[in-house]
Amino acid sequence: MLIARAPVRISFAGGGTDLPAYYEQFGGCVINASIDKYFYVILQSSPDPTLQITSSDFQTFFRQDADPEASLFWEGALALPRAVLHHFGVTRGVSMFLASEIPPGTGLGSSSTVTVAIVKAISTAKGLKPTPYQIAELASYIEIQKMGMPIGKQDQYAAAFGGLNRIEFTREDTRVLPLKLTVKTRAALEQNVMLFFTGSTRAASDILIQQKKASENQDPNVMNALHAVKELTTAVQAALERGDVAALGDILHESWERKKKFAKNVSNARIDELYALARRLGARGGKIAGAGGGGFLMLFCAPEYQDAVTRGLEQTGLKRMAFHFEAGGAKVLMNAGLRLESNPILLEK
Repeated sequence: MLIARAPVRISFAGGGTDLPAYYEQFGGCVINASIDKYFYVILQSSPDPTLQITSSDFQTFFRQDADPEASLFWEGALALPRAVLHHFGVTRGVSMFLASEIPPGTGLGSSSTVTVAIVKAISTAKGLKPTPYQIAELASYIEIQKMGMPIGKQDQYAAAFGGLNRIEFTREDTRVLPLKLTVKTRAALEQNVMLFFTGSTRAASDILIQQKKASENQDPNVMNALHAVKELTTAVQAALERGDVAALGDILHESWERKKKFAKNVSNARIDELYALARRLGARGGKIAGAGGGGFLMLFCAPEYQDAVTRGLEQTGLKRMAFHFEAGGAKVLMNAGLRLESNPILLEK
């Protein structure tokens, strides 16, 4: 048996500039932090010559016979794990169980966290020792190139590396630069950020397809908004590294106003009402996590206003989720001697 996990993330600035349609032209940048909510993968070898995948989140099960003519098509709820297994050539003798601490489709990067955790688990079982960079790049390749998903790369890097980072994207390379914060500043940042589950999930693909098309067509409204949110990453980093945590609230508010111009359905009437309520009760700024449309509402709020904000939002049906920052990234928690056939070239794209 082998157990691996990878963390989800929250993003403070630059989301949307990590899509290839943008960063390959202009360079992208995000600032995000991994949090202590994880996606888990449990691998077990099986004497049965089949491949089996069970997902607690989607409450579904997949089984494939060891037929050399069979194809491991990646479609449906278990498309991601099947695509990773296909890349590594795993077709039989393995049972995989998948579970997450948060619901899928909530804007915390859970889909890419799934891919990163499975890449970490399978590569370890094959006796490989990939770097966080290799894990993030392979996960990005599988999702963006192999599966054709209209997504960016920040989630894969956040899950693979962990920590609070500035991540820069260009056509040629990706750089992960940890922010230089004091222990006091890091603690204050954590104390001022709140997460509320709106109760609704969404498929980010529709929003991201619109954004991708707008970037390719150089839509001036979308491009100006993307340029602006990229510039705000510098403001976020400067504020945090000088210890001015309070400034983040206003930056988040400005970033959210810009982000709503990326595509239709980034926000909606209910989200706007919830955000306005939170601001009236004392929150200084915030945003919907991820591409938008639903999932988690992230707020920056001073501790003295948090009880009022929590009561007000929970009366509307939202649920607050406690969390802490984490710095471990993807890791294997336990490996009781599970070994799969090794092929080092499978780490290459």
